Amino acid sequence: MSGSRTLATVAFADGQRVPVLGLGTWTMGERAGNAAREIAALRAGLDLGMTLIDTAEMYADGGAEKIVARAIAGRRDEVFLISKVYPHNASAKATIAACERSLARLATDRLDLYLLHWRGRTPLAETVSAFERLRRAGKIVRWGVSNFDVDDIEELLALPDGARCAANQVLYNLGERGIEWRLRALCHQHGIRIIAYSPLGQGALLTRRKLATLAASYKLTPAQLALAWLLAQREVIAIPQSSSVSHVAECRAAADVRLPPAALAAVDATFPPPQRARPLAML
Repeated sequence: MSGSRTLATVAFADGQRVPVLGLGTWTMGERAGNAAREIAALRAGLDLGMTLIDTAEMYADGGAEKIVARAIAGRRDEVFLISKVYPHNASAKATIAACERSLARLATDRLDLYLLHWRGRTPLAETVSAFERLRRAGKIVRWGVSNFDVDDIEELLALPDGARCAANQVLYNLGERGIEWRLRALCHQHGIRIIAYSPLGQGALLTRRKLATLAASYKLTPAQLALAWLLAQREVIAIPQSSSVSHVAECRAAADVRLPPAALAAVDATFPPPQRARPLAML
């Protein structure tokens, strides 16, 4: 079931390729005593080719962005850097100011991808206009959204510059497959890449006995099976978060796994795909 040691990539609509497996930073930067460990984990991931890093102004009130800055110091050009703006900062002026603050904390002059963290009260057209201003100014290379359901994506695509949306970051893992009903196909149809956050269910998925049993039958850890399954989905990017160098290495090994059809069928039998539409799950 093993494949190449080279990390597979996914292309955005503009042709930019990124690794299918990146690094999440949710919960990082919350405690100063954990900083060295968190920085070491991020650097280990970069060394293993996991050069996409996702963060947000929300995480530790900017603390995670400061951790990322320290981890990528001297290596910025290796990294595809993503951050997100709070919905309450998504107005015309506030988006620009929020992006500038994120750039300062990240010690960089640009973001490769800037996302609206979730829908708020600001009209989408206003946020998109601000994103486009930032893109034209070179502050961001491309923009996207997060936690957008089918109706949200359709509303976005109806806007003049809505088709420029590069990605939709959503909750997607073996225990939460709701996006497969319609959202995933809609995003693929319009060249919007799916970025799966909490691909291990914030660890809860790893405690499921059925997953452990199935993983053991393929000589994988539960985390590796969960990630290998996710990476087998078409054009999906996964961003597990870990502050442990060993866990980062475990996750990276999952990207080398090629699950045979029988394994994928066994996963579907154990963690069935959705049988009906339901609201988008969020954490």
